[in-house]
Amino acid sequence: MAKDVLFEIGAEEIPAHYMPGILAQLKTLAETKLDEHHLGYGSLRTLGTPRRIALLINDVEDSSADIHERHKGPSVKIAYNENGEPTKAAMGFARGKGIDVNDLVVEDGYIYAETTTAGVAARDILTEILPQLITGLSFPKSMHWGNLDEKFVRPLRWLVALYDTDVLPITFAGVRASNSSRGHRFLGKKEILIQHPADYVKNLEDNFVIVDQDKRRTMIEEQLHAIADEKKATIVWDEDLLDEILYLVEYPTALCGTFDESYLTLPSAAVITPMKDHQRYFPLVDAEGKLLPMFLTVRNGDAHSLNVVQAGNERVLRARLDDAKFFFNEDRKKALADRSEGLTRIVFQEGLGNLADKTERLLALGELFGEACGLGEDDMVALERATVLAKTDLTTGMVTEFTELQGVIGKEYALLDGESPEVAEAIFEQYLPRFAGDVLPKTAAGRVLSVIDKVDNIVATFSRGLIPTGSQDPYALRRQTIGILNILIDSKWNVSLRPLLREAMALLNVPAEKSDELLGQLEQFITLRLKNIYLDRALPHTVIDLLLSNPLTTVAMAEGMAAAIMKDRIDQNTELVQAFTRIYNLVKDTEFVAVDEGLLKEAAEKELFEQASAAYEASRTALEEEDYVKLVGTPDSLVPAINQFFDAVMVMDKDEAIKQNRLQLLRLTYETMAVIGDVSTLK
Repeated sequence: MAKDVLFEIGAEEIPAHYMPGILAQLKTLAETKLDEHHLGYGSLRTLGTPRRIALLINDVEDSSADIHERHKGPSVKIAYNENGEPTKAAMGFARGKGIDVNDLVVEDGYIYAETTTAGVAARDILTEILPQLITGLSFPKSMHWGNLDEKFVRPLRWLVALYDTDVLPITFAGVRASNSSRGHRFLGKKEILIQHPADYVKNLEDNFVIVDQDKRRTMIEEQLHAIADEKKATIVWDEDLLDEILYLVEYPTALCGTFDESYLTLPSAAVITPMKDHQRYFPLVDAEGKLLPMFLTVRNGDAHSLNVVQAGNERVLRARLDDAKFFFNEDRKKALADRSEGLTRIVFQEGLGNLADKTERLLALGELFGEACGLGEDDMVALERATVLAKTDLTTGMVTEFTELQGVIGKEYALLDGESPEVAEAIFEQYLPRFAGDVLPKTAAGRVLSVIDKVDNIVATFSRGLIPTGSQDPYALRRQTIGILNILIDSKWNVSLRPLLREAMALLNVPAEKSDELLGQLEQFITLRLKNIYLDRALPHTVIDLLLSNPLTTVAMAEGMAAAIMKDRIDQNTELVQAFTRIYNLVKDTEFVAVDEGLLKEAAEKELFEQASAAYEASRTALEEEDYVKLVGTPDSLVPAINQFFDAVMVMDKDEAIKQNRLQLLRLTYETMAVIGDVSTLK
């Protein structure tokens, strides 16, 4: 008879941002372990709060399924002698499979051993795998406690391991499993007896623990929106903030607090950042989108003495806003343009000067890359001014206190200083995108400034030998590289990064003898990030390899060709791939120079020359006009002529001049595909 299972790991408060990953890991691990042991079950889910990670499995079978296997052995000729008696080979094979030699089966000239492994009791399987679930979890940081060898994300305090109503004999880090859980730290019972896994959720809810994170999320959302509606306000919603709050509370109760309207004279970002990033409050705005002197937060508890909790939160926020007001007033005594000298006192990277040096590099990179991207005169002027001011807000008290405001407060101060909206926006956009899924820069100056700033960071870090390896990426170079690529994809600028990388290396005084090696490392790193972007889009591996096989392909070209290839699916055109692969095998080491028409003797080679010449010109024109559908479709038009050529012409002619000329003809033909990439990737 199927039974339910409960496994709860109780610990000290777990960091909120760890929890989604932990629950996902636990679910995957449990499913994998149960499948490995062939133990059937109905459904499985993971639940979690700051103090507990739980696994509920419904309708677990009494035992694992019997395993029937058929093992192939040696041939009959080897297994039996001329008298039909089993040889040592047959007897050894049977013994190895645990069956009598007489039970071997003969089929298709071979012997087979058919075995059945009896199922194992579910209790025994669960006793084995549940501790493995604990040790199988990985965390950004783990810890030891006491004098124990075991480690976990936080000190482990209790375990619940129930198979139906029976406690499983499990111990980890000196804690023995029982059927006793714990309620809310302040409102619930210290010990809660769980009679059956089916009672778990209700037992905890009775003790002020909403263990189901989905239910807890719904409660939080409904409470927050109800208060906002009551105040005739709109929440400045933030899913990441909600996700964090979700795993900070076990029993959520939303409340509304207020602050003095005088703080609204500060830039909105200077008010919102202390609320959201430091205090985990949701700001409120009116119908016109103007910030209101109110905030929403969520308490870990019930509504008892809610006014006291509200007052405490208001007091803490007031202190934060007082700091912001002080720093703002002090900062406004000096314009951003007068803060450049302060950049000399801020180190950029060890051995690579200060932020004033970086600003000079960015000015040079901006001039080069801005022109390459085709920026007009007005945009170039805005770019230069934004670059001069880009890092000056790092010298302000506001950014020193609230580092999240870099760029944000720079924009606000620039506007207050009378700088143009384009310059102010570019100062803000230099840091975009800040995280996966973040918005991208929209102004031309902001896009260029963002790209060159990230390129300078990446090249500088690589030049110090600090290339990301495995999971180690302390300077977030992967994120910055993906940001560069997404900006180029979004802008559709058909521009190569190679000149920019070379200029950045020169400005950072990379020795000439090391520049080629470093350039190769940089381009490989960038290419791999672009490959990951395409993998996330589920592009076929062969198509990705084709797009990235041509080192001259820009991001814009790759984007255009990717769309055209997926529309035309040349990767699935077997005849096309075979024809150009055949050519590639002959001319992969041949450099195109010219075809001598006077040496073309056969009608098939003359026909191919005529069509290949036209296709070559067509592909180059399509490339210049960025007509990627035409570019990708051109090689297919040559397939009949290619096949006719190979049927009628001997490439490796005895006459060396004719042979070389035919190889040149094939290289010319292949050039229509080489623009797209290396056809061998499609094999």
